[in-house]
Amino acid sequence: KITEILADQDLSEVTEVIRRSFLTVAEELGLTRENAPTNPAFIGGDDLKKTLARGLRLFCMIREEAVIACVGIEPSNEKDVYYLERLAVLPEHRRRGIGSRVMEYALARIREHGGRRVSIGIIDDNERLKAWYKRQGFVEKGHKTFKHLPFTVCFMDKEL
Repeated sequence: KITEILADQDLSEVTEVIRRSFLTVAEELGLTRENAPTNPAFIGGDDLKKTLARGLRLFCMIREEAVIACVGIEPSNEKDVYYLERLAVLPEHRRRGIGSRVMEYALARIREHGGRRVSIGIIDDNERLKAWYKRQGFVEKGHKTFKHLPFTVCFMDKEL
């Protein structure tokens, strides 16, 4: 079952799913709270609450009354374009098609709201994740380095 999580709900379980999911990559790439404080591996409940208040809609897959995956969507300033954020699947539930299912759910919600393109930003060095997004129909659109991040960001888009 996939359900929307609202800012006034208890976000502790969802926050933990995001942290644990992103921590595997953070550890692989040497990211820490000091060198990449905005990485979702280091997110706190207040951070998530603020993101939801800003307009992020967060959807979670629940199995046996526990959150095992989530994905967020947020409209951009550009007409018909949405951002996909915080796509997370707990490590013990990976490679079972769950990421693809929550992605399809998010894309359906974006289409319902008139979205025609989805944009994401990922760590460029994460070749496994980049290949997964390409299999989902995303195309690399550009790369950018930011002073506050110890990695290059790869921007990818998918036309709906």
